[in-house]
Amino acid sequence: LRRKSGVSKIAMLLSQTFDMPEDKAKVAVNAFMRRFFNNQFKRSCLPDGVKVGSVSLSPRGDYRLSSDVSSTLWSE
Repeated sequence: LRRKSGVSKIAMLLSQTFDMPEDKAKVAVNAFMRRFFNNQFKRSCLPDGVKVGSVSLSPRGDYRLSSDVSSTLWSE
């Protein structure tokens, strides 16, 4: 995710690592992302807003998603 890899590259790495067919790996990646995006609101302790400069007020770190984000845009 940090290197902005798409579903196909993540699925390829998953299939090589766990010795599974690539189509099954794509299904697993899409299921994970759908669940991750749908439950993101539970990780948000602050209201949605922008990060200004290098300072973040969240105790969880800098990789946060908006609570109304959708997994369908990422998977496309």
